[in-house]
Amino acid sequence: MTLSPPSRSSNATSDLAERYARVLPSFVKPMYAEPMSIDHGQGSYVWDIEGNRYLDFFGGVLTTMVGHNNPTVTAAVQAQAAKVMHTSTLYLSKPMIELAEEIASVSGIPDARVFFTTSGTEANDTAILLATSYRKSNQVLAMRNSYHGRSFTAQAVTSHASWSSTSLSGLQVNFVQGPYRLRSPFAHLEDDAFVAACTDDLVQLLDMTSAGDVACLIAEPIQGVGGFATPPDGMFGSIHKELSNRGILYISDEVQTGWGRTGDHFWGYQAHDIVPDMLTFAKGVGNGITLAGIVARADIMDTIKVTSFSTFGGNPLSAASGLATLDYVRSNDLQGNAKTRGAQFEAEFRPVVERTPWIAELRGRGLMQAFEMTSPDSLEPDAARTGAVLEAAKTHGLLVGKGGLYGNVIRLAPMLDVTEAEMSEGTAALAAAVSDAN
Repeated sequence: MTLSPPSRSSNATSDLAERYARVLPSFVKPMYAEPMSIDHGQGSYVWDIEGNRYLDFFGGVLTTMVGHNNPTVTAAVQAQAAKVMHTSTLYLSKPMIELAEEIASVSGIPDARVFFTTSGTEANDTAILLATSYRKSNQVLAMRNSYHGRSFTAQAVTSHASWSSTSLSGLQVNFVQGPYRLRSPFAHLEDDAFVAACTDDLVQLLDMTSAGDVACLIAEPIQGVGGFATPPDGMFGSIHKELSNRGILYISDEVQTGWGRTGDHFWGYQAHDIVPDMLTFAKGVGNGITLAGIVARADIMDTIKVTSFSTFGGNPLSAASGLATLDYVRSNDLQGNAKTRGAQFEAEFRPVVERTPWIAELRGRGLMQAFEMTSPDSLEPDAARTGAVLEAAKTHGLLVGKGGLYGNVIRLAPMLDVTEAEMSEGTAALAAAVSDAN
């Protein structure tokens, strides 16, 4: 029997949507009520297959970090692709080694070792593997409202009901009160008292529920899927002190906060005056190319004594993209730009928040900004209005993201090299979308 290949002749959006639904699993869904297909991009803009232009303030979920078709990154990828695209860690790959050296040097972790993976999920999975092996314990701490990936292990440390696909796990996981302050029982407290209350909650949790020798805490400095929930500076420093007193390892999940996106710091953990035992990274570092990994102290990384490697982790093509992206971020002070443009957004959008009774909170840092929607004068989530804002923003030529525990948070993550004019354009489009949703 001869099998004929499927027809690929039509590129119409409606036809693509039908084929998408027919061949992909039901849990994979397009963003919009009328799905769109992005054909190409340049800088902060993308064009769909009908030729409509959009300002991209989500970057494929914080993954395109220094602009679509960035000339520096594109040239590096093309040059490497013309040489060899894959070799694996069985061979001495110069791009992989150079990128590992760069990441180790900026990580802040002493005697650092770098292991490359293909996704943030795999990186977090590896971090948990290392911590439980190093501490010889399956007891793990994570934060409430967290998301760490879709693998079996990463799901176990995810505290986000709408993204939790299983409750089964070989880990014993306890969830700590953390950054999502709006709905916290400690929401009424000032910063210092809030931090103290969260730390006291951790201490009581450890005293009451652990069997000793807890392996680690994994935490996002700013919770991504959780709607960019942002803790007071120093909160994780207070928590880290209690962990250190008990020998518990600290893993900073920097998948979304890394590479200067928060503006004030290169890594999110630096807002808390600590150095983690491990950090994980992914998304933006490859500017769209599959690239992720983990940095850990050598004594932790070397707890694995058997041969182990990631088939595609650190492949030459991804590493070349990572080197070019990291160089571009540093040489153009995009961390500084993230701080400036984030402050611009807050200044321009704050009046919209103040006159809109159903926006409960504007939060974030640098180029991680979000606002949460509720019924006026209450904390009742308003997912329907959030969806209306998302759709209206698209109508006004702006692509944003959605998140939060109840799907009632709009998330914005512009390119790190977004310009002043682009930020004003995006803010105006978002303000119009909010007006439309009134």
